[in-house]
Amino acid sequence: MNTESDIINFSKPAQKRAGKHSADTSGQVVKTDILQGIYRMMLLIRRAEETLQKLFLDGKVPGFLHLSIGQEAVAAAVSSCLGARDTVSSNHRGHGHTIAKGVALEGFFAEILGKATGLCKGRGGSMHVADLKIGMLGANGIVGAGIPITTGSALALKLQGEGHIAVVYFGDGALAEGVVHECFNIAKLWSLPVLFVCENNGWSEFSPTDRQLATSLRQMATAYGISYDEVDGNDARDVRASAEATISVMRSEARPAILECRTTRVRGHFEGDKQDYRHADEAAEMAARDPLLVTRRQLKSEGVADDWFTRLAETTEAEIDTALAAALAAPEPNPKDILADVYTVSGGRHG
Repeated sequence: MNTESDIINFSKPAQKRAGKHSADTSGQVVKTDILQGIYRMMLLIRRAEETLQKLFLDGKVPGFLHLSIGQEAVAAAVSSCLGARDTVSSNHRGHGHTIAKGVALEGFFAEILGKATGLCKGRGGSMHVADLKIGMLGANGIVGAGIPITTGSALALKLQGEGHIAVVYFGDGALAEGVVHECFNIAKLWSLPVLFVCENNGWSEFSPTDRQLATSLRQMATAYGISYDEVDGNDARDVRASAEATISVMRSEARPAILECRTTRVRGHFEGDKQDYRHADEAAEMAARDPLLVTRRQLKSEGVADDWFTRLAETTEAEIDTALAAALAAPEPNPKDILADVYTVSGGRHG
């Protein structure tokens, strides 16, 4: 069971939404059953990443590991508004986005462990998990790289004309990348149904965001004329209300939007980061804003009983244990298959 000290929030609270580019969420009500579903997904993401953290410490996860602990509300709430044919792209901190889109946990764990049964046959690992069958176009190790991929997906979806949208998650540090501004421009110019979700956790690797950017994302959105909203990214209900209102308009009008979520990066930039660039007193500053605890309090105030949370914790643990056991037992990739999927096999003539 979570306690007040489990998760620490190091971010500043979000400002209230304001300005002509803000989404209208005044009539948006997030029902209890929907919030329960979001909490269920948040808990699954949290427990999955805690499992990965242990595996990493045991030396079973190759490469780097970037955890999104403290940011679960964003992925869970936004994905609760998406359909099977909507697409998603992510960044190096993409486990939560991947799980929230509906990826099979066994394949997810197997991929990060480098197993042959992984979603990408063990070749992508933590920073490049993808599952095209469910519209998860992939996490990306290069900062901002998911944004042009998603913008292209939004163009394809618009041409299909069936009301589907594309969503890309990125951190505040990506706003310094030129390709981000190119995509803001083309998305507005061509009225593409792409939702740019900025998870602003206040840190760009090891530096505060305000040392990286000359202006705010709100001002950038105004400059490009793109609809913008800012929410408390640690409040799943707030994220869901804004995302639902925004996405509803996007489906009918096929236009871009920006959603900035002020959230928390509880862990370091990567596992092993000592975080000695943070103030010692930050750990106790905002512990009560753990997104799981925030949502739990909301649900309990609406009459959700303690035994519901207890049962959910048990079923979530069992789900993860089953998936992990299968992934650990899976075979290693065969070195002979190293060139498989590198080239397209074609029966056509060349030359």
